[in-house]
This record gives sequence, structure tokens and C-alpha cells, in this order.
Amino acid sequence: MSADTRPPLNTERGFAGNDIPTDEDLYRCVHCGLCLSACPTYVELNVETESPRGRIALMKAVKEGRLGISNRIASHWELCLQCRACEAVCPSGVPFGRLMERTRSQILRHRKESWRLRLVKALFLRGALPHPARLKLGAALLRIYQQVGLRMLVQRSRILKLLPGKVAELEAGLPRFSGAFFGPTPRVFPAVGEAKMTVGLLSGCVMPLAQGPTMEATVRVLTRNGCNVAVPVGQGCCGALNLHSGDMEMARKMARRNIDVFLNAGVEKVVVASAGCGSTMKEYGDLLKDDPKYKEEAERFGSMTVDVTEFLVSLPFDRPQGEVRRRITYQDSCHLAHAQRITQAPRAILSSIPGLDFVEMENASRCCGAAGIYTITQREFSRRLLESKMESVASTGADTVATANPGCMIQLEVGLGLSGIPGRVCHVVDILDESYRRGE
Repeated sequence: MSADTRPPLNTERGFAGNDIPTDEDLYRCVHCGLCLSACPTYVELNVETESPRGRIALMKAVKEGRLGISNRIASHWELCLQCRACEAVCPSGVPFGRLMERTRSQILRHRKESWRLRLVKALFLRGALPHPARLKLGAALLRIYQQVGLRMLVQRSRILKLLPGKVAELEAGLPRFSGAFFGPTPRVFPAVGEAKMTVGLLSGCVMPLAQGPTMEATVRVLTRNGCNVAVPVGQGCCGALNLHSGDMEMARKMARRNIDVFLNAGVEKVVVASAGCGSTMKEYGDLLKDDPKYKEEAERFGSMTVDVTEFLVSLPFDRPQGEVRRRITYQDSCHLAHAQRITQAPRAILSSIPGLDFVEMENASRCCGAAGIYTITQREFSRRLLESKMESVASTGADTVATANPGCMIQLEVGLGLSGIPGRVCHVVDILDESYRRGE
């Protein structure tokens, strides 16, 4: 077994400072074990400390002063995908996502991270995500790299073979920036026909750059269903990736910005096409519960936030008429199915589309391994989960995989490419939009 070369932790026992897992949350867990079969890491490894129950036991031991946060202890928490599948089956209502976010913040407090992880966080989580202009510039440079032939040249040369294997895999996992970028605008997109309401649309960070056409399809679908759509200027990243990495203060800063922008935009709902963003925004009230200025506004904002699929079904949406002759399967995004408990709305939309052959895949709600920056921090296990997911996709015979989260879309595209499975990946609204347009 190789030696642990990570920077040492301050192993002083107990948690310290702010954002400590609370007794109320920790001791809800009665160690019944119903979460075990839902947890991807436990199912794959069959190790107690890689289960929600085992991770909570370690949290309790640290909080009670029986253990310090050693590298070995931290590694069990860091392998967690934060998919929250355990929450969906927990009879005691343990808020595992909140526990893990606070525990990750404690790891940051105790340990100096490796230089590689510090670089990723400095350049991406803190250097780019909070700054839309920087993020757009980076995406533009990557698009040039991909579209002018540089990527093909690099992949055909021996350059990547001379570099560490991680570099080649990271390069293969880059999202494809093939469409036009989408972004906030002062203009309001008018409803088709009589307007039922005015909604705000989260543009966010990665999705308008990597999946700009999907954002445009979302606007068309919403206006088709009687909504004026505002995409307010000044909004930005929801803070989910920072929050899941333990950077609570940066996540709070991002949350305050979005609350200010949308509550001043005169919208009745905030519609989100990214499952991970939606689950985080719905929980802004918890994130800012100790902020006297924003506590009530955060709760109000959370109650206004809806995933695009649940919103369309609640209207209800106009039934599409255009035939889309494809065989399609659906991958549940973890933060839609487990955090928001929305599973039927996407399926209701897909099932409404004429000509579509919808086939359920096995373990559709099991994580694909994307999980934010997990593809970087836990590359090997992420790939292991992706390979398993591709087996499930292949067994359906589907030529299209639909999902509801940008990270899942990128991960599944990588999976199709690596496995050689022919097909495409799209968002649920892409298919609905296609049917609407064919029916015109």
C-alpha cells in the first residue's frame, strides 16, 4: 500500500469554529442501515466507513472528541458523492447533505490541501465561478481549442501520452462548447399568446456556456407555455460547487447576489434547468439562516425556486404534437431525484411526446459519477460509476439519454465516447422543444 503523501491534518480532536455539524442533525441517525443499499460508494465497496451510517459514526466520534480529523478519517468523507440518495430512504429524516457540507468545511479548517486541489479551487471555484466574464473567457478559449482543430491535433499526437494519465483523462472529460453562449439580458422574452405569469430563469455558470442551446430551448418552452421570461443581469453561479466543497462563505456570497437580483426583478417564480443549482437555491434559507439581513429573503427566494420540469407539469404544459422518433432513456439527476424528490415530472414530459419510445434503464437514480468536481478529486471512482452507468444505458438500446443537470450531461457524453455506445445526450426540455417545433 502506497504511503499517504497528502499534507498532514491538524488532528486536534473535535470540530471547531463555525459551520459545525449540529447534535440535532447528527443524532437523528439511529444506525438502522436502510441507507446502505442506496449509497453508491457502499454498494461498490461494501465497506461500512464508505456508507452514510459509517460516515456519520465518524462525525460523531470527532465531535465527541474520541477522534481527530486525520487524513484517513477525512478520506471516507471525501469519497462521498453527496448524491443524497441516503436522504430519500432515511426514515429518520437525517439531513445528510447538510452534515457533509459542514464536515467538508471542517476538513478545510484542519488541513492544508494538496497543491493540485488548491490550484483547481483557486482557478475554478474561486477564480472563475464567481466571475461570469472570466468564466466566459475561459470557455471561449476552450471552444477555439476544440473547433479550430487544435484538440484533434493534440489527441492524434503523442503529447498526451507523454503527460501523466490524469491529464489525458481530464482533457477527454472537457465539455464540448459547440453552440452559442447564452447569458443574462435586460430584455424580457415575451410569452406566446396570453401571458400567465412572469418568471425568472437562472442562467448560472457552466450551463449557458457548455449547453447554450439547451438554455435557448428552455426559453422557447417557457414562452410557448404562456410565460414572460426574464434572465436578469447581475445573477451568477448558485454556489453549489463551493458549498459541496466546504467553502461555505463563498457559497453564501453567491447566494446573496442571486437573491438580490431575482427578488428585485419582479418575477413570480425562479425557474432552474439545472438540478444541482435548483436544490441549492431551494435551500438558501438554511445556508443563510444565521444572517439576520438575508434570512427571510432567502426563505422567500427558496420558496419561489422551481425546477423547469416540475414547473411545466404544474402549469400544466401544452401537450406537444410533433413526432420525435427516437428510443430514449432517462438518467435521474441526483439532486433532482434525491434532494428535490422530483422523479415523475421529467418522465411525464417524455411520455407525452408523440413517437418517442421511452425505456427505463436499470438503476436510473444511481449517481453517474459526475458530482460536481468529483471527476477531478475522485477520478478513479467517478470513472468506475460511469462505466456501470454505461452498462445500464447500453442494455436499453436507446439512442438518446435524457437527464436534467449540466454536470450529468457532460459526464454521460464522456461515457458514451469512452464506451463507444452510439447516441446523444440531451436535457428533457431539449426533447420537448424539438417536439413543439416539429408540430408547428
